[in-house]
Amino acid sequence: MSLEDKISKQVRSIPRSGIRDFFELVLGRNDVISLGVGEPDFSTPWHIREAAIYSLERGETSYTSNLGLEKLRRSIAGYVASHFSVNYDPGSEILVTVGVSEALDLACRALLNPGDELIYHEPCYVSYDPSVALAYGVPVPVPSSAAEGFVVSAEEIEKKITSRTRVLMLNFPTNPTGSVMDVPELEKIAELCISNDILVITDEIYSELVYEEDYRHVSIASLPGMRERTILLHGFSKAFAMTGFRLGYSCAPPEITEAMMKIHQYSMLCAPITSQVAALEALENGAAAVESMRRDYRRRRDYIVGEFNDMGLPCHLPGGAFYVFPDIRPSGLTSREFATGLLDSQNVAAVPGDAFGVSGEGFLRCCYATDMERIKRALEGFRQFLASLKG
Repeated sequence: MSLEDKISKQVRSIPRSGIRDFFELVLGRNDVISLGVGEPDFSTPWHIREAAIYSLERGETSYTSNLGLEKLRRSIAGYVASHFSVNYDPGSEILVTVGVSEALDLACRALLNPGDELIYHEPCYVSYDPSVALAYGVPVPVPSSAAEGFVVSAEEIEKKITSRTRVLMLNFPTNPTGSVMDVPELEKIAELCISNDILVITDEIYSELVYEEDYRHVSIASLPGMRERTILLHGFSKAFAMTGFRLGYSCAPPEITEAMMKIHQYSMLCAPITSQVAALEALENGAAAVESMRRDYRRRRDYIVGEFNDMGLPCHLPGGAFYVFPDIRPSGLTSREFATGLLDSQNVAAVPGDAFGVSGEGFLRCCYATDMERIKRALEGFRQFLASLKG
């Protein structure tokens, strides 16, 4: 008997995460300097941790509503209204999930029928394509380029629209490139969605982490005619440094929220109450900590981009998130060859760009959510590796 033959064809067709695949090579190595995993190096602010601890001491260890704690949903509604300029009913339009990853999975499963097409832009987070495929949809990537700052245009999206197109998925600021979207182009994309009756899933988990003083993050959900056709995904992992709490949320019209909740209640039931209590504290009192971390990320961003450009690896200045995406094609190596050689010779880990889609080939994702001293040591490893290639 072959157990491999017993596995669902849908699951067998899904590749392992390119990020995790590469970091299997890192396990067991000593003193690796990692620019790989997209996780803040800051600990969760103390007052948020204390809120979680106190909730346990009070014996708050029960299930919550499938939708999440009511007081948290009310707080989310207030935060979203202030941060994204969109109003949602906490009783019927907000669902608390186990990370944004679960919210994405629920959204895909709630919206897609077998054979429906979902358009998304590449390079992109590694789970987008598999999430669509696992929901029996058809993933349709739209490539973006370094020359355009890795920003997708309405014109390029329109070329991919067919009679089977059902959903467009956006992620700005973007993982892995840190790119942000200008409002005029976002407005064109919104008009395209309305005229073609396309729904939108927008992942805005990095929206607090934008760096240019004259740039204001705008959600497509806030544009005219878009609230009723958009699922807004957000959470606490990145800006609030709460990755291990595994807490996210979705905001969407009641019909869509109800559909997502039905899947959620049979698969996950509810998000952990301890994490929900911590998230409430984050929303109510976490703004100063977020701003402090954002300023530090900006300082690191400016430094790492300058260094990559100085060593001859062209690197655009990302407007948000905490990633840079340097072009390693001048080395003559593929992304995987460069990343493997860098790891083997310099003990520095970065993620090959092809992990984020075909259009990521020729680049590396480097996360600067690590302290400046380690960033400097990692960049010295890059310089030495490049010198070895010339020698």
